[in-house]
Amino acid sequence: MKFGIDRLLTEPELLNQLTGKRVALVAHPASVTVDLTHSLDALIAAGVNVTSAFGPQHGLKGDKQDNMVETADETDPQYGIPVFSLYGEVRRPTGQMMSSADVFLFDLQDLGCRIYTFVTTLLYLLEEAARHGKSVWVLDRPNPAGRPVEGTLLVPGHESFVGAAPMPMRHGLTMGEMGHWFIRHFGLDVDYRVIEMLDWLPEGPGHGWPSDRVWINPSPNAANVNMARAYAGTVMIEGATLSEGRGTTRPLEVLFGAPDLDAKAVLAEMHRFAPEWLAGCAIRECWFEPTFHKHAHQLCSALMIHAEGPFYDHEDFRPWRLQALAFKAIRNLHADYPIWRGKDFKYEYTDDVLAIDVINGGPALREWVDDPSSTPADLEALAAPDEARWREDVADLLLY
Repeated sequence: MKFGIDRLLTEPELLNQLTGKRVALVAHPASVTVDLTHSLDALIAAGVNVTSAFGPQHGLKGDKQDNMVETADETDPQYGIPVFSLYGEVRRPTGQMMSSADVFLFDLQDLGCRIYTFVTTLLYLLEEAARHGKSVWVLDRPNPAGRPVEGTLLVPGHESFVGAAPMPMRHGLTMGEMGHWFIRHFGLDVDYRVIEMLDWLPEGPGHGWPSDRVWINPSPNAANVNMARAYAGTVMIEGATLSEGRGTTRPLEVLFGAPDLDAKAVLAEMHRFAPEWLAGCAIRECWFEPTFHKHAHQLCSALMIHAEGPFYDHEDFRPWRLQALAFKAIRNLHADYPIWRGKDFKYEYTDDVLAIDVINGGPALREWVDDPSSTPADLEALAAPDEARWREDVADLLLY
């Protein structure tokens, strides 16, 4: 198979369409060709007139470890072109940035999750391209989480940099497909095209991520496909006082870690309350001591997710429900446990709103967790109709 960048570089009828154009590249460390050459180097070597580059959250180099750590603009030391940060002084490209090129190549590896900010970066780029009369090409890449859809739709009024539009947490689309949805949903008039992948089989071996391709972290804590599969659930821990494993070698692959909780007891309560939501993976008790971030240098009792190897069932694994279940089990066992980070924690620059509500696109999940009378059926009643509505909405946009 071929990713979009590999098709562009090997098919003259595509590459020749960039002749005489000033080209910008939106990229990060996972923006590589099949032989692991970075897309910036490969495009310039192919004779493309690259006049600027853009880095999303964590930077073009992917060197910013934590969330909400900004990257400054710089000049590329090898090519002498400006490298603009879309996670620094601005998150939306300015008019000056847009004036640096005619065609913007978007080559970001995504994780298939609404909160992963590269999705919002694509929307902002499309909106500014429409405003300034520029072209956007998405060099498409796989959704490593595959086609499954999960989670409630973002509630209007809860938009943020981690919630661009009313989509579910696990959206099931590639970035190229998402661009088509943005254009339709927001009524954008923009010159847009997708350089589609060749022979990507979202339901084939790898269930989204091709088994013959090397995984490169698109952001510092996205270390493997297991993380990409679990992320639509575990990212919600960023709105909790619990550790998501930052400061360890396996961040965002755990359901929680805390020095004052008993993981064995939490797992038993999860099995009692909604055993069907534990399907499709293995859950293993473990211990870790974060070197930084929440609970740094404290021994934490934890539960690790293994959505991989013989333990993984692509159809049954539902990470959003699984994470909700972990929160609910903790609440059932400890009614007064301070699960949620307070409003004083400004998640992704929001004000006067709980981080968990920003992350989940509304208060419904938190309210379900905190309601002592709520049942698994209550959460299903919230999520299932939204999931069905999203599948119907995007069905005609699927390219693969």
